[in-house]
Amino acid sequence: MLERDEYVEQAYLFRTLLDRLENNGSVQDLLQSIREELLSTTNLPKAVDFLAAELKLTGGLSEGMRRLGHYFTPFQAFVIGETERDGGRFDFRTGLEVLRLEAAFRGEGSTPQASFVYQFEAIARNRLGYDRGLEAMSRDPIYDADWREWILHVRREVGIVDFADLVYVRSAHYAQARRAQGLADEPEKPILFGEKEGRIAQAHRRKDPLLLFAALQRHLNYPKVPRPPRADENKHVLPLLVRRVERLEARLKLVEEEQRGGIDLSRFTGPASQETSGDGE
Repeated sequence: MLERDEYVEQAYLFRTLLDRLENNGSVQDLLQSIREELLSTTNLPKAVDFLAAELKLTGGLSEGMRRLGHYFTPFQAFVIGETERDGGRFDFRTGLEVLRLEAAFRGEGSTPQASFVYQFEAIARNRLGYDRGLEAMSRDPIYDADWREWILHVRREVGIVDFADLVYVRSAHYAQARRAQGLADEPEKPILFGEKEGRIAQAHRRKDPLLLFAALQRHLNYPKVPRPPRADENKHVLPLLVRRVERLEARLKLVEEEQRGGIDLSRFTGPASQETSGDGE
């Protein structure tokens, strides 16, 4: 885990880069300009220099973040990699916002429980792929060996076992319920979630996992995952109207020509077609 100052500066980097992208500047130039604003007592300016060099060499940021595995987490590299993947639909701006909120939350003092739920929801909501996403999550330094083992277990069981059940059976609330029933004095597996998380997970069994995420955010102040921006349909209305008006004008011209004595078809035939007809004669 990094010092708090590093996460504060990371959040500033992602937020500023996101804001200045609206002016259509190149990412490489923006990184160089933002670098001068970063706290020089942190390691982020050095990391930004390396990322800018990798961007110039490879055209992407994710490979540079992977090579700086001692500074950026595998999950951060995974998110940026998904924005750069050919054929992917994950927007770069949304990816920056995901990383900004995570860095800000870690700067305030994140917990493994909150980090897991945030990262898992980011993968689920943006359809980034559970297999590679959970594998990257398992290598995050915020998780100890018990958490890493469980995350890899979730990786195998997700889609087969209800997500709320996976959380519930590793909670303190589940362990208390078993002791009350006289089934076990000690839990078979290490407890990873508290009693409140267990209660909320139990209440959302067989329901949409997004409802579970929302409940954890309401009751335990877990960080919210940014939603993908909705497409602005209004910007397509005017070009669509222009095309329709042009088609109507073309049809009206044909109707007028037909009323005046017939449509002149010569403009629809090129020299090639005329030569072909002449050879036929």
